[in-house]
Amino acid sequence: MPTRSEITYFGAGPALLPTDVLETAAKALVDYNGTGLGIAEHSHRSELAANIINEAKADLATYLDIPAGEYEVAFMQGGGTGEFSASVYNLVGAWVARQHAAVLKELGEAAEESAVVDALRKKVEAGLKLDYLVTGGWSLKAYQEAVRLLGPEYVNLVADARVENGGKFGKIPDQSTWKLSKDAAFVYYCDNETVDGVEFPEFPQALAPQPDGTGPIVVVDMSSNILSRRVPVKNYSLLFFGAQKNLGSTGVTVAVIKKTLLPPTVSQPSPALMRKLALPIPPIVLQYETIVKNNSLYNTLSIFDVYIAGQVLKKLLRTFPDKVDGQQAIADKKAELIYSALEAHPDAYKIVPDKTVRSRMNICFRVTKSGTIDESEKAFLKEATSIGLTGLKGHRSVGGIRASNYNSIPLEGAEKLAKFINDFTKA
Repeated sequence: MPTRSEITYFGAGPALLPTDVLETAAKALVDYNGTGLGIAEHSHRSELAANIINEAKADLATYLDIPAGEYEVAFMQGGGTGEFSASVYNLVGAWVARQHAAVLKELGEAAEESAVVDALRKKVEAGLKLDYLVTGGWSLKAYQEAVRLLGPEYVNLVADARVENGGKFGKIPDQSTWKLSKDAAFVYYCDNETVDGVEFPEFPQALAPQPDGTGPIVVVDMSSNILSRRVPVKNYSLLFFGAQKNLGSTGVTVAVIKKTLLPPTVSQPSPALMRKLALPIPPIVLQYETIVKNNSLYNTLSIFDVYIAGQVLKKLLRTFPDKVDGQQAIADKKAELIYSALEAHPDAYKIVPDKTVRSRMNICFRVTKSGTIDESEKAFLKEATSIGLTGLKGHRSVGGIRASNYNSIPLEGAEKLAKFINDFTKA
């Protein structure tokens, strides 16, 4: 059997973790800081646990340059899929709260409750819209969840990348064609589509804030490219990402929430009011204001998983004095190595997404060397595995080959894959 040092694992998630981080975590799992108890055995209510959470939050803010005092960082459970629901629950609630304040201003604080509810119901029916950009499998799931929770009448499909790409994902529609709603409760997009290998090259200008700070309320899923490039955090009201790609192990999800969506600026409407408006009420463990108020400890959080994420962040900060910019340079270089190797052999490989939106994190391609794609890809995977290049099989829904080039893949690993891509064409 191969040793860990002989393997370069390109799996899409759970992803490879730095060996030194795992070694540190393994010791902490048995005896954390000489306490005689493993980290998973300590109470999540302890000072020790609070310190781990607070350090991880502070290091994330430092690494990404999250504006001080403007955002809250919450560790949650449920993965990115849970956040598809949480974003709908919380931001619809915030929209209703704003409309409620406007109605009270119009009718007066002494207005009868029935009149307020009637006015609010009219606003909901006429103006509640959630905007979704669908550019791959994960944003499609987010869109479908919003439709499931609210109904199609409240969910606007801004753009569907399959329309202009023969029914398949692989492009991002030109922003001039996007059908954005006026004053949507939020606009959602997935920055990097893990399954389809599509990544937004930069923040969409169609969603950019105005000089006075007004503009769309933007929600972004960055599960598979977070920590790999600089993020214009101030352009977003909500960023979320599962830990198991670039941040840590499966078990925690991070939500970075703008404080304007939280008390005291905005409080979630009462369950009674939401029921009268026929709108969904969030499970308490998905309510951002509750999780933030309790420093992510409303219920039992996996402190061990937060600890691993914190150790990954500390390693990144030690490695890159220029923080995320340093990691971005490495990520870009690795992606360029792999794509250049593929492009050098157009008769043997076909890169799936359009060149303008190729993901740096999830490099998706087909092997067409012998004319029989299925057999060619089986041979590619078998030979790659024999030299320690593993985890390259594409997602079950699309097939093909997928090299997930996450932060933990060393430059040498990308170089080894690029060499194999070249060598395979000569076999």
